Amino acid sequence: MSTITEPSPVRTAAVPARRDTGFRPEVEGLRAVAVLLVAVYHIWFNRVSGGVDVFLFLTGFFITASLTRSVERSGGVRATHFLTRLARRLLPTAAVVAAGTLAAAYLWLPNSRRPAVFDETVASLLYYENWALAAKAVDYLARDGAPSPLQHFWSLSIQGQFYLLWLVLVAFAALLARTRGVRLREAVFLLCAMVFAVSLTYSLVTTDTRQAWAYFDTGARLWELAFGGMFALALPYLRLPTALRVPLGWFGLAALLSCGALLDVSTLFPGAIALWPVGAAACMILAGTTGLPYAVDRLLTWKPVMRLGAWSYALYLWHWPILVVYLHRTGRETATLAGGAAVLGLALVLAALTTWLVEGRVAAFAKRFPGRRWSLATASAFAVPLLALTLAAQHVYLQRNESADAELAALAADRETYPGAAVLTDPELAASLPEAPFIPPLDNVLDMPLIYDDGCDAGLDGSEATPCSYGDPDAEHVIALVGGSRIGHWFPAFHEAAENAGWRLVSLTKSGCQFSTEEPRNDDADQAASCVEWNGQVVDILDELRPDLVVTLATRAFPEGESAYPGFADRWRTLDEQGVQVLALRDLPRLDEPLPECLEQHEIAECTSSVATSRTLGDPAAAYPDVPSNVVFGDLVEYVCPDGTCPAVIGNILTFRDHSHMTATFSATLAPYVEDLVRRATGWQ
Repeated sequence: MSTITEPSPVRTAAVPARRDTGFRPEVEGLRAVAVLLVAVYHIWFNRVSGGVDVFLFLTGFFITASLTRSVERSGGVRATHFLTRLARRLLPTAAVVAAGTLAAAYLWLPNSRRPAVFDETVASLLYYENWALAAKAVDYLARDGAPSPLQHFWSLSIQGQFYLLWLVLVAFAALLARTRGVRLREAVFLLCAMVFAVSLTYSLVTTDTRQAWAYFDTGARLWELAFGGMFALALPYLRLPTALRVPLGWFGLAALLSCGALLDVSTLFPGAIALWPVGAAACMILAGTTGLPYAVDRLLTWKPVMRLGAWSYALYLWHWPILVVYLHRTGRETATLAGGAAVLGLALVLAALTTWLVEGRVAAFAKRFPGRRWSLATASAFAVPLLALTLAAQHVYLQRNESADAELAALAADRETYPGAAVLTDPELAASLPEAPFIPPLDNVLDMPLIYDDGCDAGLDGSEATPCSYGDPDAEHVIALVGGSRIGHWFPAFHEAAENAGWRLVSLTKSGCQFSTEEPRNDDADQAASCVEWNGQVVDILDELRPDLVVTLATRAFPEGESAYPGFADRWRTLDEQGVQVLALRDLPRLDEPLPECLEQHEIAECTSSVATSRTLGDPAAAYPDVPSNVVFGDLVEYVCPDGTCPAVIGNILTFRDHSHMTATFSATLAPYVEDLVRRATGWQ
């Protein structure tokens, strides 16, 4: 006769010294302080405050406590119930703000920003925006992009990924409590502590070596949420005398307010220094509600502050897209006092309306129609139509972009209408130049050399040198184009010159890396190491290839000036030993600002930069000692920046795609001058 065995009950913790309640009024005030810090620092100081770290900490605090109580009540985490309720609470507001941002981008932002807005709307609604931004943060070719009006969704994406992970963690803790006889809260605390230790260690290492990536990396941020979970479980057992809680609360508030002012959060976090805002928030919660008129909780539980805390989610979502639109329309980097007040005021109004109309009405609906299906249906009603619309818009844009690429190629072939640099040397051509819209248009401004689509560039993180060959494979003369992206943007000119002259062209490039023996000046240790490895491989490839000519840089131009580098000359000496000739090009100037951004706000004539912005009066290459005899120096600046200025458009073609790289279309028009320079440098007929 079979019997039914009841599952072992989950062992709960002993009665805590202080009751564990779900609602803590002072936390609403803490939310208000955190969101105001985020908004104020963004709007007026163009800095990061540490307020987002408070939100991550609070998410870990509440979610850990909620899931633990769920197991204690029902024996399980009730995953579908938990996730559908979260979706009902979070997705409607997020979808409304995302829809408003899409509308604002269509009305007030340039067409060139739409593809990024489409991409990030999808990433935000599907909770992977942090990974999209992490990829952009380390993408050398995307670094000059304008700030996205949706990039603040990165923290929500981390929280969304945390919800899924914590369901598994608490469920595993419940399993341990049933099968191993440990208390549930002890098991959850132990697992939180393990995540905290592993994540913080990873964060320290990654922040030190790849801070731009670590800032958005869930693994490097998870310790902040785990710390919130540990604190939630420990808090009922922490009893401090009122005499200590009062100064502790004020200390926490002062520490939180000063964090963004004293630390450059955007370049230091999320390493151990992020314990500053997280610890400050913990101090304020530990201080609790004293009810004393001189305690910090008197401020935090003040009704206007608590109301602002209730609006904090919507305010966080609204303030950033409003700010991005304002900065673009005014052409400013930070807001004026009055302009910032208008941005914050509008964000507050929209946050209040969104909270009342969306969160309030949805909550009222949920009370009438409880259940997981209705919760999921409610969230889907807001998010799914917007997601479908955005995906459709993406598809349409991609199709248009493909046809635009074909149209661009056809227009660029018309050298009478689009002669580019040729107008600088042909007066008749310049005089007869017809009026025409410049190419590439701003909505197709990432006009890149072929080597990137062909996978020939190693990128910032790659270390493998990939030689790509173009032109006549049996050509008498072989040219190798070697260096970083500032050599890569010359590829279209050399490619067309090689096609015209019957040469073979080999590309060997790596973004952000120079052909040099010097240690790369890079804060990212992994990228610096990959550059060293790539250089070693390039030397071996060139030794085997033995090209007739290597084209590389002679100098580097930066906003702070132009310099020569001994490591460049070391490579030239190695090539001299291999019997290879070198054409060392002087670096082109950098513009005052990314050209597309300037043209989106100003007339063409206003977007001219001076050569002197990033170039010295004399050529720094003249200072190289003992230049080997195989080196010839070249400078083609007169065909890009004539008469000491860099125009936005030459011969109806946009010159730069950002602030330091030529468009591929314009670069191709430099082919005749490149060919002439090569022939003069080598003596080839």
